[in-house]
Amino acid sequence: MLMNRAETLLVNSPPRRWLQRLYEAPLLARLGGRTLGAHVAEIGCGSGYGTRLILDVFGAATVDAVDLDPAMIERARRRLARYDGRVRLAVGDATDLRAAFDADDGTYDAVFDFGIIHHIPAWRDAVAEAARVLKPGGRFYFEEVTATALARPTYRALFDHPTKDRFTAGEFLAELSRHQLEFGEQWRTRTGGDYLLGVAERG
Repeated sequence: MLMNRAETLLVNSPPRRWLQRLYEAPLLARLGGRTLGAHVAEIGCGSGYGTRLILDVFGAATVDAVDLDPAMIERARRRLARYDGRVRLAVGDATDLRAAFDADDGTYDAVFDFGIIHHIPAWRDAVAEAARVLKPGGRFYFEEVTATALARPTYRALFDHPTKDRFTAGEFLAELSRHQLEFGEQWRTRTGGDYLLGVAERG
């Protein structure tokens, strides 16, 4: 589902950019390594800031980035104009990358999720799709908001999220394992389990 106005403003704000650039991206890189020269997918790319981090911080060669919101794709197109030939953008659903990019099984070296799967009512389908398009040994980088956070009064008052079948950190990790996405000790929680960051490898 699309973000409401309050969350759109938050995710495009300087503090969110600071957190993503100075904390989340470096932590994910430590947990899973960089993606030098890789062909990568990003689900829920928004305005393209995470896509830029995938290119500049993680070192990906090319990124296919999808978002449900056409307005966000246009913002991403402007932000990423200087990466001509290295980025493909599409309006589409994270549960069907075949429709967006004609992505076959085992297409990508890595898939990035900067906090989008908790917006998807059929979140298990999004995990399954990430696993499907990863090559064996490919990595799934994730930063997610759990049911614990979504139940807090501030989240309920300000943001719109699916109300059914929200996942805890444990449920999310269990779903990764169900799709042969193995993570070992390569994950962390923040703020009492509100947020989950990690890297899983496709078996």
